[in-house]
Order: sequence, then structure tokens, then C-alpha cells
Amino acid sequence: MKKIIFYLLTCIAMVSIATAKELPPAPPESKPDLELSCDEADARIKLYKEKNDALRNNLNNLKKELSSTEKNLQDTRNNYIDCEEEILKLCGATKNDLEAFRQQLGVLEGKVRQMKGLSNDELADRVEEVKALETELNRLRGNKLSCIPEFYDKILSLARDIKGLYREKKITGYTVGTWAQDRDCLWNISGKMEIYGDPFQWPKIWQANTDQIRNPDIIHPGQVLKVPPAGPKTDEEAKAERRYWRQKRAAQEAAETNVTPGM
Repeated sequence: MKKIIFYLLTCIAMVSIATAKELPPAPPESKPDLELSCDEADARIKLYKEKNDALRNNLNNLKKELSSTEKNLQDTRNNYIDCEEEILKLCGATKNDLEAFRQQLGVLEGKVRQMKGLSNDELADRVEEVKALETELNRLRGNKLSCIPEFYDKILSLARDIKGLYREKKITGYTVGTWAQDRDCLWNISGKMEIYGDPFQWPKIWQANTDQIRNPDIIHPGQVLKVPPAGPKTDEEAKAERRYWRQKRAAQEAAETNVTPGM
């Protein structure tokens, strides 16, 4: 009987030892697989399985999060579409109207960006164009679509930018000298380097002084002429110049035929 009990106790002890036995720590990753002992190989396999299981769990969790995010995104898109359709109904507009408004606003933004690149003198000569931009913006603001969040902030920003484009002309003065000493005429004055350095700009001085110059061929010593900033001729200045040359040709032809030209 004692032998049986001793045998049973021995078996239980051996099972306990075998159950309690743990694998050794996994060997360094740099150690080649072929150099591993059986226990080290088992430990490495166990480590890789644990890493693989952890990665698989992370992947499954990410898939669940992605699926949830995609659903939320689709719900948001549907809500946006519903909201946009409701806004269009309130504005009495269609999607084509919305796209047309978007394009018109984009064109206006491009024009304003281009004008912002001009110098102060150039902007002073293009006040009418700035006014046209402001008129176009006000027209767009009168459209109910301008209240849509997509456009509202853009329109406010454009209004500030256009207001900032206005410039006042800086007009200097020039006192006319004598012909005998200074050879002053509008052509020569315009050609002076301190004025424009370009005699072809003389219509600018003429049109700035129509209150005291009726005939651009005649100016008088002592007159103080206003000299606008340099820059391209305005439409009014160009028209006045063409009218001047037409009258000159008519006068010349009349003189050649001894006929007084009609005024």
C-alpha cells in the first residue's frame, strides 16, 4: 500500500513540474534560425504568434473603426446634400444656377487678384474699373445664393479687397515757361524727364487742364498746369487725342482747298 501511495505522489510531482515548465526567453532577432536550439525555436515561434495575434486584433479593430467612419461620412454627405437641396429650394434656384454663381464669383476673384498686383498710380488711373468690380460684386450680393456658407465669407473678403483698390490721383503742378526760353508746349512738357519722359503723353496734361486749356496748341507762360501720374492713357484721353487729330486734318485739308472747315 505504501508503495502505491509513493508511486502516485511521484507521478503527481512529475506532472506538476512538466506543467510549470516555461519556455526560455526568445533569442535575439539577429540570431539566425538555423542556430537556434529547440527551446529557442519554440520561444521564437511563440513570440511571433503573439505578435501576429496582436497585429490581427489591431487590424480587426481598425477595420471596425474604418467601417464606422465610412458610415458616418456617408451620413454626413447625405445630410449635406439634403441641406443643399433645401437651401436651393429656399433660394428658388437650381444646381445649374448654383454652379453659374460659383463661376461668376470665381471670375470676379481673378479680376480682383489681378488689380491687387497694380501700383498705386496704375490703380489711380483705373478707378472706373474698380467701380465696375464693385458693381459686379453688389450684383452678386443681391442674389440669394450669396448667403450660402460656401460664398458668404468669400463675398465679404472680396468687398474688403475691392474697397482697398481705390486710389486718389496724385497730381503735381508745372508752371509754363516762355517759348523763346523754355520751348514749352504740351508736347515738350510731356517729354521732360521729370514729367513723363514721353511727349506722346501730352493728352493727359491737356485733359487734366481743360478748365484753362481750350486749344491744346496754345498755352501761356505762367499757367500752372496739373500733371496727372504717369500711366496708360485713359479712354477719355485717347478719345480727346483722336478728336484733336481729326480736327487738325480737317483744318489742313480746308486750308489746302481754301474752304473754312465746319466746327
